[in-house]
Amino acid sequence: MSSHDPFDDLEAELTALGDLLDTPSPPPPDVAAAVRARLETPSPPPSDAAAVRARLETQPQDSARRVRRARWKVVAAVVLAVIAVTAATPQGRAAVARVLRFAGIELQLADTPPAPVRTTANLPGERPVAPDDLPALVKFPIRTPSELGAPDHATIADQDRVVSMFWPDGVRLDQFQGGVDPFFFKQLGPPWPDYVQVAGTSAWWIPGEHPLGYIRRQDGTEVPLRQAAPTLVWQRDTLTYRLEGAGTKERAVKIAESLR
Repeated sequence: MSSHDPFDDLEAELTALGDLLDTPSPPPPDVAAAVRARLETPSPPPSDAAAVRARLETQPQDSARRVRRARWKVVAAVVLAVIAVTAATPQGRAAVARVLRFAGIELQLADTPPAPVRTTANLPGERPVAPDDLPALVKFPIRTPSELGAPDHATIADQDRVVSMFWPDGVRLDQFQGGVDPFFFKQLGPPWPDYVQVAGTSAWWIPGEHPLGYIRRQDGTEVPLRQAAPTLVWQRDTLTYRLEGAGTKERAVKIAESLR
């Protein structure tokens, strides 16, 4: 039996998450007090933790799968808790922007909704292509949601890094090789992003319209694009998917889970 402890993976991911969070330096006193108060909240009885570890030892494979499924729920809860504590103070509100990067997309959160974008712009180097030609033009596998069928048209942008598919009902699917450096950025305020799952993987549902932009990787310049509709963002393997225009969270998840 392997001695690998799934809790070690969770601890490593939470540690890595800390590097993605921008916080005031030094932290404002009232933020520190709020965090201290949360830390002083009584912990669950030790017997609960012992029971969990006992279950992991007796059913390692099943428990490891459950831990993997729950891991991003914990990460998401930590992110939202940090956002809530930080945004609750005047000093912290200035540090809320650029709080979260997820799968190559930067979510810039603030305590008020951002002003809408009135103009539109293309992605850098964007050009139309035939949907059937996409697999031969990019270096990553192209997937299409069976729930929608073949796209009406498609584009490639930024030296073939980003593929976009479009359907007549206004649905748009962007897919690209996700990584640490962000491609898209989204300026967000209330309503906040909602953590969901797509076929067992972590995802974020952005329920309101929001300004969407693109970050030029060469010099870090932010390129404002347009006002985006509610969007679902998720990652599969090393690829990031951004589904816009599905209408509801439930329909967006259904479309995303039909990706083939």
